[in-house]
This record gives sequence, C-alpha cells and structure tokens, in this order.
Amino acid sequence: MKSEYLIGREKECEKLSSCMKADSAQLIIVYGRRRVGKTFLINEYFDYSFAFKLTGSFNLSKEDQLKNFALELERKTGKKYDVPKDWLQAFNLLRSYLEKLSKKKKQIVFLDELPWFDTHKSKFLPAFEWFWNDWASTQRHLVFIVCGSATSWMVDKISNNRGGLFNRQTSRLYLESFSLRETEQFLNKKGIHWSRYDVAECYMIMGGIPYYLSLLNPDLSYTKNIDRLFFEKKGELWDEFDHLYRTLFTSSENYIKVVKVLSEKRSGYTRNEIAYKAGLSTNGKLTKILKNLSDSGFIRASSFYGNKKKETVYQLSDYYTSFYFAFVKDKYGIDQKYWSKAIDNPSRRAWAGLTFEQLCKDHIAQIKNKIGISDVLTEESVWSIKSDEDLGFSGAQIDMVIERRDRVINLCEMKYSVREYIIDKSYEEDLRNKVDSFARSTGTNKAIQLVMITTYGVKNNKYSGLIGKQVILNDLFM
Repeated sequence: MKSEYLIGREKECEKLSSCMKADSAQLIIVYGRRRVGKTFLINEYFDYSFAFKLTGSFNLSKEDQLKNFALELERKTGKKYDVPKDWLQAFNLLRSYLEKLSKKKKQIVFLDELPWFDTHKSKFLPAFEWFWNDWASTQRHLVFIVCGSATSWMVDKISNNRGGLFNRQTSRLYLESFSLRETEQFLNKKGIHWSRYDVAECYMIMGGIPYYLSLLNPDLSYTKNIDRLFFEKKGELWDEFDHLYRTLFTSSENYIKVVKVLSEKRSGYTRNEIAYKAGLSTNGKLTKILKNLSDSGFIRASSFYGNKKKETVYQLSDYYTSFYFAFVKDKYGIDQKYWSKAIDNPSRRAWAGLTFEQLCKDHIAQIKNKIGISDVLTEESVWSIKSDEDLGFSGAQIDMVIERRDRVINLCEMKYSVREYIIDKSYEEDLRNKVDSFARSTGTNKAIQLVMITTYGVKNNKYSGLIGKQVILNDLFM
C-alpha cells in the first residue's frame, strides 16, 4: 500500500503490489542514481517492517560488513552470534533464521547498497547466488529485495547476470528523478510554494533528486537556498560532487574526466571527441565508462536524424554535475551570496538557456501531450549541418527533432525567457534557414512543423506566424 509520504512512484508501487500478491518467491531489483529515493521507497512501502534488513557500507572491509550482518541478526533474534567467517556462512545463518519464521505471511528481506558488500575477494556474489538458487527461490512466502546506487554494478552483476542469477529476477524497478510536477508536489509538501519559474530553475540546478530537494529551507527564497547549499562555506552540497562519483564508480577519476569534457559543450561530443579531449584511449574501458554513465543517468546518448553513419552524440544530462562545473567548482568561497547577486550575469543567462533545452528533453511526454501526439509513435534525435557555400547551406542546428509515425516532423526550438519571447526579423530568418536546410539536406518528403517551447509563450507579431505549435513552461508541469 502506498505511503502518504511518497510523492509519485505509482508504477513502482504497482509492481511491488503485484510481487506481494504472487504465489512464488520474489527477487526484486531496485536501482537508480544515488539520492533518488530508492531506500525511502522500499522503507515507506513496507512501513519499515522487514524480516531482515542490512545495508552495505562504502569502503568497509568484508570482515566489518560481516560484523554488521551478525549484529543485525542478533537484533532480530535476541541471540548472540559469532561473526561469520565468510558470506556463504552468513547466508546459511540467514536461511536458518528465516526457516523459523511463519510461512503464512510474506517475509520481506531487504539488502540495501548491495554493491558495497561485493568488496575485493569477498566472494559475496557467488554466495548470494548459491543462497537464492539452493533455497530462497523455492520459498513462496519470501520477497527478497536488493537495492543499489552503483547502477552499473546492479545492471551488470544482477540484472544482466549470466551466471547463477540468470533470469532469476521477478521484477526490476529503475527509479528516475522526479518530474517537474512531482518536484512541485514535493516542495508543496515541505511548505515551499514558489513560482513555477523558480521551481524550474531550482530543477535545472538539482534535477528532481528528492534528497537535494529535501535540503531546501521553506523560510528562504529560491536564490537564498542555492547560496546556502552551494556557496556558503561548508554548504551541504558544495562537496557532493566528489562523494557522488567516488562512491558510484571504480576509477572515478576517468568518469570525472568524461563528464568534465561534456560539461564544456552542452550539444555534446562523439565518442572519439570525448576520448581526445579527456586524454583517454578509444578502447573497451571508454565504452564501459560511457555505458555506466548512461545507465546511471549522468549522460544521454542521442542519435543524429537520418544519418545512421554518424556517431552517437553524448550529452551531459545530470543537472547537479552541470551546475557544479559551471558555477561551483571554481567559485566556491569567492562570494557566499553569489547566486543572489548573479541574477543578471551573462554566464547565468547562458547556462539557463542551455539547461532549459535539457529540461525540455526530459519532459518529452508532456511536450507530446501538449501538441496532441501523445498516442503517436515517435523517435527523438538531434540534427546539425555545417555551412556549405557550394551546396547553398548555411550552418544550422536543431536540438530536438521529433519524427512522427503520422509522417510529420516537429522541429523544436527551446527558448528560456523571463517574459513572452519576441521573434524579430533576424530570428525569423534563422528559423526559415533551419527549416530549409533541414528539408533540403535530409530530402524528407514529410510535413515539417515548427514547435516553440518557451517559458511564457511567443509574443504575437508579424514574425511569429512561422510557429506551428507552442508549448509553455506550465505545460511541462502537467
């Protein structure tokens, strides 16, 4: 049953309810970006009532993790246990304990931060595979939940396991960040009632990450909150970056090199460009880094429209990381009221414009709903062309192309503004050039429709007639 404290997560709760009704043992995998609320979801859904719960600790030795296991078992049974010598013995003790519990009701076991148990030479994973296959999978009343923030480990070792856990999972829950609507609901529950413009800007800094949002002070304005969390000395999020990457990825320095490179060009780079700029080899290690970052939601892989020969473009998609490189990394301690004072700063305006594009891409479902194509199969991509005088092309770029099954292509322009956006003669010419260059270079015979996505709409004037559909900030909150 969904807790009154949970915002959103309807689909996840439906999956959990289905597992609770099943007449077979359940192995549920919960994963997603660190701080996204995985543990909170499981705790709230099951009302903190578990037959057994154990949380892994970062950089703790196998021996100390096993001590924690013994202590938790002692709390549940009231008996004294020797520390298991290995994970095989630990899971055998867990089995003995669970066998004594009633089989007339579901028994919930929750292992949180599972990747942190799997230390070097710990042999944790083979022991868990043995435990599940030899006994747990046969217990119809058992619901076993494993959770982890190291998404790449969870995907490789559990979800895509080709060993003892192959096809053993009964449900996978990937938790995404809150949407704008869910973020607004979360803030309202905290007693924060900002304008949607401020909520959107806050989202463009923190993303819809519940933990970050929970740090906001209802008694302070949006800008003062950002100063307090990021720019005051020892602010709660000023050192989050190192902790975030260090706890998620082995050899985190190479991951940081990649996201730093991508932070320098929001339109993104190809794999070869990333390797060159980050000083990394174009080998399997880079492939794994890009996959892990993508699986964890830190980067987005985008395809080029209509050109399968072009390489995939990778873009930085984690809001916190983008903000960190843009404003925190080199400005910490310079001015504790930096964000409040930077309201008219050109770099802040440029950041807002680029990040708004990302905000739109993360709310494609809301955009499709607004322009009336929510039930139409679509494919999203990017497109660009370099200037070519011989072919008569001026350089042009479109950050989001929506190709529809109904033979219409939407070319989306995203503009962030504090008021109605005004299209002047120069921008109208730029828009016409984009449409013309796209149509001629791709050779498409589909209808082309321009969509403007803005904060407060486009001001109606003699240059605005080219716009086919409009989406405003309020629509992204739907």
